[in-house]
Amino acid sequence: MDMKLKDKQPSVAKAMEGKRILVIKLSSLGDVFHPLPAVQVLKKELNATVDWVTTDIYAGLVETFTDIDRVISFPRRSFFANLKPFLTELRHEEYDLVIDFQGLLKSAMVAMLARGRRRIGPSFNREGARLFYTDVAGKLDVERHAVDQCMDVVRYLGLPDKEVVFPVEYPAYEIEKKSPAVAILPLSRWGTKNWPLENFVKLAQLLTESGAGSLFILGGPGDEAVCAKIENQVGGDITNLAGKMSLAETGALLEQMDLLISNDSGPVHMAAASGVPCLVMFGPTDDHRTGPYGDIHKVMSVDIDCRPCFSRTCKLAEQTCLRDISPESVYATAKEMLKK
Repeated sequence: MDMKLKDKQPSVAKAMEGKRILVIKLSSLGDVFHPLPAVQVLKKELNATVDWVTTDIYAGLVETFTDIDRVISFPRRSFFANLKPFLTELRHEEYDLVIDFQGLLKSAMVAMLARGRRRIGPSFNREGARLFYTDVAGKLDVERHAVDQCMDVVRYLGLPDKEVVFPVEYPAYEIEKKSPAVAILPLSRWGTKNWPLENFVKLAQLLTESGAGSLFILGGPGDEAVCAKIENQVGGDITNLAGKMSLAETGALLEQMDLLISNDSGPVHMAAASGVPCLVMFGPTDDHRTGPYGDIHKVMSVDIDCRPCFSRTCKLAEQTCLRDISPESVYATAKEMLKK
């Protein structure tokens, strides 16, 4: 950013106070949490009304974000059949500022279709999305955490960026548990991000044998069969909730946990947003960019030349980056984290 533009930002921010802002972050589950601290600053510092466009499957979750006044559902399927009602909802209000935190062609087109005077996109935009923005916030630096990259828009508008808060309020979800309560999440959307199932079984056995309170298995629709295998092989005080909860209910359960042990998956960011310590096994992805945000978490990984490869297919067909993380080492780390 040149100095002339930088000098003008505080006055721009002051002029926007009390205005209406549209935020666009369509997916995925974990990524939806990354802009929350930036949105919190926008809401607080500008006393703004904030609406959010997200994919319909995440609309109920975004409704738990306390700084959001209105959630607009983007139709993930049957888009053209649902285009007219979506555009009616999108263009119901006129916005002083439209902020695209996704940076893809699809999200940039949503920004363009909205009734907005000014459209700010992220530095990491691609697929030609830049053509649809009036401004781009920050310089490209993808080596930073995604939360910090989203905070670029805060700095671009001359607002304070010291506070990182995730304002979420989940509905009540009562559970019976003994302390310490540990949740495990054995599956993610990428097969290459999944720690071997037998390792999760061994880990769960170690946790139950040590009298680790209550153990919960989490998973989404389609994960039931795999999670049932863990439940059946482990036994003891273990509760399998795979496929039985909404995203908002999952968040409500996670905030009652003492620890989440997981692959690199969306619920990790839900737990981290609630201040729940996370122990995460990382393989093909980069924890420096998309790991749980904060210093209370632990990441386990293997230092090999091919990681992070960001691939959904392991070229070595061995998945060494995850197979070499032993259940015993994860258990030992979990024990240390539960002592704090």
